[in-house]
This record gives sequence, structure tokens and C-alpha cells, in this order.
Amino acid sequence: MRTVGEAASAGEGSVRARPPGLDEVRERLFQLGASALTDPELLSVLLGPGTRTHHLAEQLVSGLGGLKALIHMDPLQLCTRPWLGPVRTAQVLAALELGRRAQRATERRPRLRTPKEIHLYLSPTLNALRREVFHVLCFNPRNVLLGNVRVAEGTMNTCPVDPREVYAAALSLRATALVFAHNHPSGDPEPSAQDVRLTAQLAEAGQLLGIKVLDHLVLGDGTYVSLLERGLLPGTEGRNAWSAVGGPG
Repeated sequence: MRTVGEAASAGEGSVRARPPGLDEVRERLFQLGASALTDPELLSVLLGPGTRTHHLAEQLVSGLGGLKALIHMDPLQLCTRPWLGPVRTAQVLAALELGRRAQRATERRPRLRTPKEIHLYLSPTLNALRREVFHVLCFNPRNVLLGNVRVAEGTMNTCPVDPREVYAAALSLRATALVFAHNHPSGDPEPSAQDVRLTAQLAEAGQLLGIKVLDHLVLGDGTYVSLLERGLLPGTEGRNAWSAVGGPG
């Protein structure tokens, strides 16, 4: 048996190596599941033992505006924050990306039949990006997704799209129908006049190739706008559903 002083001395290093409450947080995680923990608690578990871990986790969540803001931060900028550095930055960003990927559809070639299903399929990939990207979703006549191809990447406010890249992807997959999608990093999914003009140009090109353009979705912060549902897709005024077999209607 050790004296009180000996026990304190023997355990002093391990007690000081972790912030107060970290063991309790881990215990709650195992007993109640990760969903029972707050965002800072989850981050503190991820960052591991350290005298400033809990404070750092609180700062990352509240000081930066939440996990969504954290995803949008430049990695090099994040590295410069006190007590973070490149190793912990990599841990945090890798964990956030794993969470995004876990939300994606598990089917390799899912059937997507509505704008809402397209949004649910794409939002884990597009919502957290800091730049605009343009995707072409290629379908067969049974609404089975043959491929989801990123054909352009731009800046915060614009994304130049080459129609040749769009239809090269469609032709290589022998697609009979397409849905276009791009994100607005600002969070506002309202389509611009340029978005509408580009859609009309691409739909016209598709007619020459015998490939239907079913819709164009603009994704914002947890929301989307379907040009089909807005009546802004050429030749589909008044319609709000589509099929890769019969076209919009």
C-alpha cells in the first residue's frame, strides 16, 4: 500500500497530461454514443490529451462560427491558430471529410428520380466547398446514375464551363440524359442570369446530340433551386418532374 503522498506523486504526470473532464467525455461516448456529445466535446476527443485541448476545441467551434465555418477555412490558415499546428489541423479536417463521405449514397449506381434526390446525393460533396464547381450527372433510360463527373472548377463567385467537357463526359458514358449541378459557396442557391443562359446553351447542344437535359440544380447552404421546378429549363415550362425515359414531364 502507498501513502497518499506517494499515490499523488505516482499519478501526477498522467493527471496533468489531460484536460479536466476528458475521461468523463470518453465514458459518455461509450455509454451513450457519439451523438450525445457536443461539438466541442467531440473535437476534444479527436484532438486527444493535452492541457489546452478542451479550450482549443471550444475556440474552434465558437470562435470560428461552428463546424461548417471550420470546413470552409483554408488549411494553411487554420494551422496558424494557437496550439493547433499542422498535425491537429490534419486530424480535424480529415475527420470532417470522413463525416461528409459517410453521408454519401452507399449505392455505386443509385437511381435518382427527383431534384430532391439529386440534392440529397450531392449535398455532402458540394455544400462545404469554398469554390464553385460544376458537375454533370449522367443517366441511362432507367434513371440509373452512370457517372457523376466534375467538369469545371472556378472561384468563389464564378465557374467557367466548357460545353465540350460536359458532353465529352456524357458521350464517354453513353448517357441518354443529364442533370447539371453546381454550388454557390455564398450559401444562396438563387440562380443567376448567367446560370440560366448557360443551361439554355447546354440544352441546345444536347438536342443536337440526342441527349436530354433534365434539370440544373444550384446548391446552397442546405438548400437548392431546381431550374426545372422554377420553369427556367428550356421547353419545360409548367413541369416539375422528370424521367430519363420520357424526358421532363
